[in-house]
Amino acid sequence: MSGESSKRSGPDEGVSSKRPDGVKKVKSRRKAPISSSTSPSPSSSEFTRRIRVGEDLLDYQKERDALRESTKEEDRKFKIWNILMAKSSLDPNEREMHVFLRIVKGVTIQDDKFFTQKPDATGKMGASKLQKCTAAIRMLAYGSSSDAVDEYLKIASSTARECLLHFVEAVVARFGDEYLRKANANDIERLLHEGERRGFPGMMGSIDCMHWNWKNCPWGWKGMYQGRSKTTTIILEAVTSSDLWIWHAFFGTPGSCNDINVLQRSPVFDDVLQGRAPEVNFSVNGTTYNMGYYLTDGIYPRWSAFIPAIKLPQTPKQRLFTQHQEAVRKDVERAFGVLQARFTIIETRSRVG
Repeated sequence: MSGESSKRSGPDEGVSSKRPDGVKKVKSRRKAPISSSTSPSPSSSEFTRRIRVGEDLLDYQKERDALRESTKEEDRKFKIWNILMAKSSLDPNEREMHVFLRIVKGVTIQDDKFFTQKPDATGKMGASKLQKCTAAIRMLAYGSSSDAVDEYLKIASSTARECLLHFVEAVVARFGDEYLRKANANDIERLLHEGERRGFPGMMGSIDCMHWNWKNCPWGWKGMYQGRSKTTTIILEAVTSSDLWIWHAFFGTPGSCNDINVLQRSPVFDDVLQGRAPEVNFSVNGTTYNMGYYLTDGIYPRWSAFIPAIKLPQTPKQRLFTQHQEAVRKDVERAFGVLQARFTIIETRSRVG
């Protein structure tokens, strides 16, 4: 029994007790230091190829970041334009976009201290010039209050009101000499030619007044600015040509005045009285005149510079003249309608205090 048990406990004959070579090599490789000749580094060509791929990837990322940075300003402009026009899809007219950017550039040059983007006390950049101009234009175009633009442009109410004040002052100072000027000699010649073409030789335009509602008028001024409509208004006097060019505007008269009171305060005839007005010469039925005239309604005084319609025309000639005079005089009414349609702040009651 003991012989059998000893025979069973011993190793089998023909079976080697030696470990596999793979295990020994693995253990020896772990213990032995790794030499540069036996390290599993890639070949030199493969390593160089990987470096080049990495460099190309970095160059691509740099170009992509530069492209994004260059287009960020354009994307912001189109986004501001979309907010300004309140459209769901953005397809702005190229000329209108050019006009908007020209206004932004002009007011920035005129009032660089306010419209230039600057960091605040915490180092965070404030509102950009596009945001400030858009806030002012939205308040003018839609007649909204100063706290109605914060959701679109992230501007506080006080900042939006300040943007509006600086914007209108900068626009008048920058573009006033070009668009808010008096008619010169070339303009007078063009106006006379247009009036003669329409059957009124010597006509320089149509004059009339409109009332602008002022909702936030101070309580102490209500008696002065409240007219027969029982609402506080401010009067605008304008002279308009057939192409809707308002070459004379007088604004600020209290609403309790009528058109005659506004005319007495208006500077429309100052150049004529001081001898600085361009010379006007035209002939009607063989008679030469040296002063132009304006088409008016019936409230204006009977001056030689005003041609009203005949109140009760009797003859066919009088009815024909009245019909043509009322048709041509509608230019100033049409200009007021375009202003009210273009800028809601003129049509509705202003909430700007």
